[in-house]
Amino acid sequence: MHPEEDNTQSAGSGDLRQRFARLTFLNIISNITVPLASMVDTALLGHLESIHFLAGVALAAVIFEYVYWSFGFLRMGTTGITAQAVGRGDTGEVFRTLYRSLLLAWLLAAAILILQTPLRELGFLLLGGAPEVEAAGRAYFDARIWAAPATLSNFVFLGWFLGREESGAALIMTGVANLANVVLDYVFIVQMDLAAFGAGMGTAISQLLMLLAALILFWARAGKVPWVWSDVWQAQALTRLFRLNRDILLRTVALVSAFALFTNFSSLMSTVVLAANAVLLRWVMLAAYLIDGAAFATESLAGILFGTGDRVALRRLQGLALRSGVAFALPFCALALMRPAAPIRLLTSHPQTVETALQYLPWLAPVLFFGSLAYIYDGLFLGLTAGRALRNAMLLSTFGVFLPLAALALHLENNNLLWASMAAFMMARSATLWKASASFYAPSSPMGQSS
Repeated sequence: MHPEEDNTQSAGSGDLRQRFARLTFLNIISNITVPLASMVDTALLGHLESIHFLAGVALAAVIFEYVYWSFGFLRMGTTGITAQAVGRGDTGEVFRTLYRSLLLAWLLAAAILILQTPLRELGFLLLGGAPEVEAAGRAYFDARIWAAPATLSNFVFLGWFLGREESGAALIMTGVANLANVVLDYVFIVQMDLAAFGAGMGTAISQLLMLLAALILFWARAGKVPWVWSDVWQAQALTRLFRLNRDILLRTVALVSAFALFTNFSSLMSTVVLAANAVLLRWVMLAAYLIDGAAFATESLAGILFGTGDRVALRRLQGLALRSGVAFALPFCALALMRPAAPIRLLTSHPQTVETALQYLPWLAPVLFFGSLAYIYDGLFLGLTAGRALRNAMLLSTFGVFLPLAALALHLENNNLLWASMAAFMMARSATLWKASASFYAPSSPMGQSS
């Protein structure tokens, strides 16, 4: 018997709170290794003699957020569809979903490698930056880009394991990747003095090791599952997958665009503002990965409950998840308002950068509070495979709320207003998704439709 069959039998029973707590705990342990590894990157680069290496990697990371995270639907779409198949007890579809998503990931990765030069040139043309900063960013890009096939495949495997309510497997994958990244960063940056190129190499190799761990975990679970190519290429299933992925892609591009513009506008203000905002964003991401522990649990359980048709439990899940998300955000909000210098100095030793970061630290409180609500709603909608609602909310929040305020901030060269635009962006995301969620619990609601 496969694990997902056990999950199906218990999908409508047991303690929802206990299942949510278990998944949240495992997801948090898994997620927390990601920003911690990124903070090691930042700390190692931030303590080099020149600040340009830290700023350059921050700039190049924006390109990868577009190149890789625009394809985040490979994880998010896989989770929701897999979880719903688990809820229905459809073992074959659980595995076919993995195969379909992997095939798509490999096609996209091949396109990234073929187009890497124009992607790099276009990225740095749009982002700009001082010559030394751009040189460091290009070195990082050239090293990291070769891990594209592994990175996109890892998205799929993470989504698949989460959809099967197997957060332990995701924990192993991320643990392997981020432990390797920390060790390799120390070797390449400190021991070998490769600076930004070394940071890129460490990230690339860690993604390959992560994929190896995923394959081992998969083969331990696969057994002899009957499937043929005609089932994998079934037209209706592919249409659903592509429609959902289209909506999640548009949603993700809009999300990444907001953070990319935030970073680019910071760069255009000054290198010091760019470095300070990059440090503050590391703390935003640390909190986000904690909150995402609850969001990922929501994603897994929402999909399974949708598959079983249990609307009552789904409503209970939403309330539980929102309370949990806010609870994770509040300590970070309090810390931001207290303006402690020690956490900032952990990431950079440049006095002007520390001073600038402390000046804008209180803005993290509203960003994280409203962000916690938005992250939880993202998990709920992804589990329901409600891609259209996610897409519409994100487009409105990015281009109707964030962009006008951020453009005004750049025109006035006002970093306070730039952070205010980010806070308004998070508020708009949570408000639009809250409004959209009300329709899911009506008896006549076409819950989970992506288009």
